[in-house]
Order: sequence, then structure tokens, then C-alpha cells
Amino acid sequence: MPNYWFNFLHCGSYGRSRLSSEVTSLRNLYNARKCMQNRYRVSTPRQQTPAQLGSRSCNPLQSVFGKEFLQVHSPLQPLRLVLPNLPENMDFATLAAQLNAGTILPEGIVILTLLVVLVGDLIVGRSSSGWTPYAAVAGLLAAVAALCLQWDNVDTISFLGGFNSDALSLVFRAIIALTAAVTILISVRYVLQTGTALAEFIGILLTATLGGMFLSGADELVMIFISLETLSISSYLLTGYTKRDPRSNEAALKYLLIGASSSAVFLYGISLLYGLSGGETKLSAIAANLSSVNEGQSLGLVIALVFAIAGIAFKISAVPFHQWTPDVYEGSPTPVVAFLSVGSKAAGFALAIRLLTTAFPALTEQWHFVFTALAILSMVLGNVVALAQTSMKRLLAYSSIAQAGFVMLGLIAGTEAGYSSMIFYLLVYLFMNLGAFACIILFSLRTGTDQISEYSGLYQKDPLLTLALSICLLSLGGRPPITEKFGKIYLFWAGWQAGLYGLVILGLVTSVVSIYYYIRVVKMMVVKEPQEMSDAVKNYPEVRWNLQGMRPLQVSVVLTLVATTLAGILSNPLFNLANDAITKTPMLQSALIHVQPVVGAKIDSNLVSRRD
Repeated sequence: MPNYWFNFLHCGSYGRSRLSSEVTSLRNLYNARKCMQNRYRVSTPRQQTPAQLGSRSCNPLQSVFGKEFLQVHSPLQPLRLVLPNLPENMDFATLAAQLNAGTILPEGIVILTLLVVLVGDLIVGRSSSGWTPYAAVAGLLAAVAALCLQWDNVDTISFLGGFNSDALSLVFRAIIALTAAVTILISVRYVLQTGTALAEFIGILLTATLGGMFLSGADELVMIFISLETLSISSYLLTGYTKRDPRSNEAALKYLLIGASSSAVFLYGISLLYGLSGGETKLSAIAANLSSVNEGQSLGLVIALVFAIAGIAFKISAVPFHQWTPDVYEGSPTPVVAFLSVGSKAAGFALAIRLLTTAFPALTEQWHFVFTALAILSMVLGNVVALAQTSMKRLLAYSSIAQAGFVMLGLIAGTEAGYSSMIFYLLVYLFMNLGAFACIILFSLRTGTDQISEYSGLYQKDPLLTLALSICLLSLGGRPPITEKFGKIYLFWAGWQAGLYGLVILGLVTSVVSIYYYIRVVKMMVVKEPQEMSDAVKNYPEVRWNLQGMRPLQVSVVLTLVATTLAGILSNPLFNLANDAITKTPMLQSALIHVQPVVGAKIDSNLVSRRD
């Protein structure tokens, strides 16, 4: 308590009512009303002089309220309101050591970048669009570098167990940060052409990135929900950012309504989890309490599991929680769709791994069964419905639904090879999917359309765009020697080892189906004769890279093209990274279902080595 409050109470004349309000507001957690009635009424007159107070005690507050009053107002008292588990006798040095705030250095760099972008735009104005994108990309790359420096960090628990910066979270946070960096590069020209503010777009995107990064390492229920809502609300704002476009407004409204419902369902699920565990919020403590009170198989826990899976399935666009995906993808600004298809999906899978393996170990068979059904529906519906699409954005929307079904194979396997295959698949999916969206943005900026039929004969006018889009689409289809082939092989191998024979066979069949709608676009761009060109290609403008915002788009197209190609040829480092991320994560090592996981990883790495 500041000194002027002591002087004020010591020297001033305080009435009963005024002192009652002060005490009640300051000491409601320490039974202030009882203390006031027992001590103030008996021994304290209505008005006292400083001499009278001084004669009773060396400290007037102790004479009125007792010795424990001063202990309430320690410097750490405000922190105890948000950290109830904080020990009583703790100084700032011990607190700083236990908070271990250095683990969120990458997020701190992103926050600093966000402030630089917003303040710079506030000072400079619209002319800041010339440097704010590059500052944001530099900040995100610095955050990725900080994540790399933490790879061998042993002390990963921070904020009294609320955040875990283990190897698994490092990889997912790096995926989200890289996704945001590429998204900023491909969005500069698009946002400028729509006439909206670029710095505000980047600011909201960085906020969504922060939410996804915190969600990837959140190890406590409150932290999980706040991170999830930060990501979700920022995504709603990005979806409706082009407010003059009716399709964007419609997409934002649909996304908001369905997203709010899914958030409510997810919150109800984790609130049940909180109640059943006896008021615990840490995931490990929840699992321990549930096992100790024999609540592991209760009906309430099953309901909590179903509701939590519903919220996760919405975030990863799994059927039947996919209704928002096609409409939002078609109506939203294309750079926003690119971020949602990779960054939001990666954050959802990170949440699924951490929440399900840590808080629901007693219901492993149950959530495996639920995700098996989701994977089957996603692979079948996503690939089959994509055959009938006429818009490139809707085609990639259903493609992302199918890709989520493939990634769920690794989660259902529950082995070391399964989790490693998930990480490897998302790493390569990052480059190929963002590359495809970069090509779509470039084509729509030059023609004003995203209809598949308008791509007819594009090779005659823009060979670079045709090459980049063809390789990215063939990658998504899994054609050799492209990266996606080895990603799917790794997933199918892990599933086969875990005994998921039916799912693996279904995945192979649906992968063949997906090849058709990808090759259809490639055939239309390359094989069409000059006289069969579409009207958009016939009127295709001259390729000019010197326009503002076009150079970052060109760099992103070339960068994703090179990364996709090299990742398919030199995939051994990515395999090793994915395997190391699992072996260095204690949470997964304690939850693994040992169905020869190490053999699967070694065999797959040997296959890659022989191919190289």
C-alpha cells in the first residue's frame, strides 16, 4: 500500500461509513467486514486524533485491523488474483524464475512487431504501406529464429504450468509464423488494390498469429480458450475485411455465427472438464484428478470429450463441422483464405494433440473412434464434392477438408510414427498450399476471376504462373517426385503399422480421386490449343512486376515453388525434424501407444535415403 494512504488514515478524521467502504473494497478476500465489526466498534471512537491513535500502537492500521492487514497488500497481491496457486512467501526473483517468461520470446517479438506496424502507420499514414509489410515479415522471421534457438531448451514449462514450450509446440508455432510471413507477402498487392488499409490488415493478421502460436503451447484451460478466441475473432475480422464486397460480408457473418456456436460448445466441454476434475485447470492435473476419483469413464467426461472434439473439428474443417468452409473460402479475401487453410488448421491440430493426449488418457479408444468417423467423412466428402466445383477457391476449400482427413490418420494411429507424419505433412502442406493460393491471387489480380474454365490456355500467356500452379496442384494430389507423395506415404505407413487397414485403403482410393480434379486444372492450362483460350486469357494483360506490391507476390510464388520442389527431393531433414519433435516431447512419450513406432520411422527414413 502506498505511503500516502497510511498518512491519510493516520492523520484524517474517518467516519464509520467511509471506513467501512474502504475496508470492504480492500479486504473482501480476508473477511474485512468481520474484522471491522470486532475491532473498530469496540475500541475505536468515531473520531480520533493522531496522538490518540499513536498512543495505542506504533501503526494505526495494525491497531484497528490487526497485524495480518499489512500482509494482504504485498507487492504480489494483484498477481494472486490471476495466479491463485502462487505461494504465499515468494519474492519477485523467485516469481520471475518460476514464470520462465523467456519461453514466449517469439511471441514477444511478434507483439513488438505488431506495435511497430500500428504505431508506424499511425505516425506516417498510408505511405507506411511501403515498409510495414517488410517489417512484419522481418519480425516473423525473427520469431522463427527465436524458436530455433529454443530447440534444445530443457526448462519448457512457464507461467506456473500455463504454457509449455516443448519441441512439439516449437514446430507448430514455427509453421504458423511462416504461414503468416508468406501470407503478408502475397497480400500486399491484393489489399492495396481493394483500397483498404494495409497496416490494419497486417495488424489483425499478426494478432491471429499470436493466438495460434499461444494455442500451440497452451497447457491450461483458460490459456487454451483465450488463445482460441484470439485466433477466432481475428479470423472473423480478416474474413470481412473487404467490407465493400457483399460476398466478404456474407462470409464473415456465416463464419461468425457458426464460429461463435462452436466456441460455446467447446467452452461448455472444457467447463465440464473443469468441474469433474475438482476445479483444476492444468491439463496434467485434470488427468491426475480424474484418475484418482475414478471419473475416467463417467458420462460427464464423455460429454466433455464430445463437445471438445466438436470445437476442434470446426477449427480443422472436419466433416460434418465443415459447413462454413466453402462459403468462407469463396467470399473471403484470398490471402485470408490462404492463412486459414494452413495456420488455423495447424493450430487446431496442435490443440487436438495436446488436449486429447493429456486430459483424456482414459478415453483414448473413444476419441480414436470419433476421429476415425471424422476422417472417413472428410476424405470421402472432401474429394468427391471437389470433383464438381467450378471455382478454384471452392475447389481448394474441399481439398483442405480432404487434407484434414489425411492428417487425422496420424492422430488416430497414436504412435511415434503417426505424430511425426502429421508434423511432416503439415510442414510440406504449408509451402504447396500457400503456393497454390499465391498463383490464384496473381491470376485473379490480372483477370478478375477465379473460375476454373478461365484458366484455359494460360501457358501461352504466362508460363511461370502455369508452372508454379501446376507443381503446387500436383503436390496436393501426391504425384511423384513431389513432396506430398512422401507425406501421404508416411501417413499411410504409420496408419498401416497401427492396424488402421481400412482407413489406409480408403485414403489411397480417395487420393486417386483427388488426382483427377487437380490434373483437370493442369490439363486445361497446358494442353488447350491457342484457339481454345478463354476470354480472360485472351485479354490477359502484360506481365508487369514493377507495380507496387507485385514484387513480394512474385517472390512468394518463386519461394513456394522452390520450397515445394526441394522438399520433395531433399525430404530427409524434414523427416528428422518431425521425428525429433516427437522424441523431445515428454508429453507424447508418456502417452504413446507403442505399436512399433520407431521401426516405422526408421523404415520410412531408409526409403527416403535410398531414393536420394
